[in-house]
Amino acid sequence: MEEIVFSHKSVLLNECLDGLAIKPDGIYVDGTAGGAGHSSAIASRLTTGKLIALDQDEDAVRTATQRLSVFGDRAMVVRENFCRVGDVLRSLGISAIDGMLLDLGVSSYQLDTAERGFSYMADAPLDMRMDIRSGFSARDVVNTYDENKLKNIIFDYGEEKFAPRIARGIVTARNEAPIETTGQLVNVIKKALPAAALAGPHHPAKRTFQAIRIEVNHELDVIEPAIRSAVAVLKPGGRVAIITFHSLEDRVTKQVFADLAQGCTCPRDLPVCVCGRRPVVELVNRKPILPSDGETAENPRARSAKLRVAEKLKQITP
Repeated sequence: MEEIVFSHKSVLLNECLDGLAIKPDGIYVDGTAGGAGHSSAIASRLTTGKLIALDQDEDAVRTATQRLSVFGDRAMVVRENFCRVGDVLRSLGISAIDGMLLDLGVSSYQLDTAERGFSYMADAPLDMRMDIRSGFSARDVVNTYDENKLKNIIFDYGEEKFAPRIARGIVTARNEAPIETTGQLVNVIKKALPAAALAGPHHPAKRTFQAIRIEVNHELDVIEPAIRSAVAVLKPGGRVAIITFHSLEDRVTKQVFADLAQGCTCPRDLPVCVCGRRPVVELVNRKPILPSDGETAENPRARSAKLRVAEKLKQITP
């Protein structure tokens, strides 16, 4: 089988490996296999351990399967969304793991493959599906959501201050004819924005495309359940490492980690704890780990990356 050229530079690779504190006999999950960069690095550190690599993208699964085949039965690939990690492990008869990695966001391959419809830099059918088995695409969002819903998505997920103008422009344009391609959508966005916004440092469609992509793939919705599922199956001392690429992903990750790390919530004037709450994890790094200047110079897409790591605590029975 000919290998797909699934190009994706693994961000914060050494930092992830250090954060996971990999044991040669451990069981690890890479929830976002992509081009198998992180997966290969994890598998290479295993002797009697095992790596389960997950991805919902058909091309990524094919690529990861090919690239991880050199590790034999130390590595396997499953086509599934990482939020279903618990179900996958149960189906494999695995009750606990030593670590899980999530590299959130869109891959370089998806951005650079024009026909996938993720990029505002090439004209292609409006798609943006990470899992092509889904019947719901960017075309559906752009052509069926009402103006208010479009405005809210573009503002909330894209943090775009001109969301009302863009939403109005989309509705006006599609009343003439359906918006079918990324190029058409870019033109609509440009027409809706004031001249000053068009002259800014970022592409005028960047935030809107991000917002629509997040909506199509429910990207923010799956982060919390995925983290909680991962922590639930971690062995004591096991670690979960999350790489985020924009403030919305990082905010959810930070909030879930903080909640899992919180202990007693009783008022301070109570002599003893009555809530019974104990922390489930300990934060390995209080502040996110950022890429080095050298990495960002070599891979500009790493600029916004942040890594957060948490370790599961041993639960002591009172």
